[in-house]
Amino acid sequence: MNNKIGVLVMSYGTPESLEQVEAYYTHIRRGNPPAEDQLKELKDRYEAIVGGVFPLRANTDNQVAALQETLNRAAEGLGVQFVCYQGLKHAAPFIEDGVDQMAKDGITRAVGIVLAPHYSVMSVGSYIKRAEEKAAEHKIKFSFVQSYHLHPKLIQALAQRVSRKLDQFEEAGAERDKVKVLFSAHSLPEKILEMGDPYQDQLLETSTEVAEQCGVTNWQFTWQSAGRTATPWLGPDILDTLRDLSIEQVEDVLVAPVGFVSDHLEVLYDLDIEAQAVAGELDMRLMRTDSLNTDPLYMETLSDVIIKAWEEE
Repeated sequence: MNNKIGVLVMSYGTPESLEQVEAYYTHIRRGNPPAEDQLKELKDRYEAIVGGVFPLRANTDNQVAALQETLNRAAEGLGVQFVCYQGLKHAAPFIEDGVDQMAKDGITRAVGIVLAPHYSVMSVGSYIKRAEEKAAEHKIKFSFVQSYHLHPKLIQALAQRVSRKLDQFEEAGAERDKVKVLFSAHSLPEKILEMGDPYQDQLLETSTEVAEQCGVTNWQFTWQSAGRTATPWLGPDILDTLRDLSIEQVEDVLVAPVGFVSDHLEVLYDLDIEAQAVAGELDMRLMRTDSLNTDPLYMETLSDVIIKAWEEE
């Protein structure tokens, strides 16, 4: 087994059916089940996007399979074989399950990566901590990729998506330079700013690079999908941003959710349904860039940083 390198591919996770929604959100809420009205609202959101079929799990499965194939193609001649394992934050197989399976398979050397390009101690950092604790039990030697938000292939993939949608605006009769591009990501509690957390800065760096690569100057950053807690979250929220842009008489908006790498609830509901509804009320044309999912450039981004982490250990 010495030539096999484990790769723990970590992500947030999702329920696989409507019946699992309550347990899933109970886990997110640290053992506190959602109230009946909250549970109904959550189920309604999933039903609204896909009629009870949950795309995130399938998308993540596809990403992990494509990554393993890309890794082993890139590793030809290196004398090793990469084997990918899933580790989810809030659903099975949990992060700890993925590490346990590595140990059962005799893996002694591994790399961990999160399907999120931007580091925050509250997101990527929490995944890594859980993996490190479980790996120590099994004495698996781990290295981790903390972020990859400026990898050239990631920037290229995102810029291609922005350019393609701007082409569609032009085909629909809009002036390209009058389309407001909104780069977005999942909000986090404001307290990360006091901690010197790099999350916001990394997102702005990604957005700046993507904008420069596709020649966009008419852009700004906004947040989305904030949690409902008593503590304040980073803003402005995209729904408020759309209303502000309407006051400025902006008619065409392209959302580029650079903080997300696949289609899931925050994209398929928060943007495609909720934000679209607000745009409709404002008589605003709103489009969204396509998600990365298994885009070869994204798979190559992940492969590059994983192999680099393994070689540098």
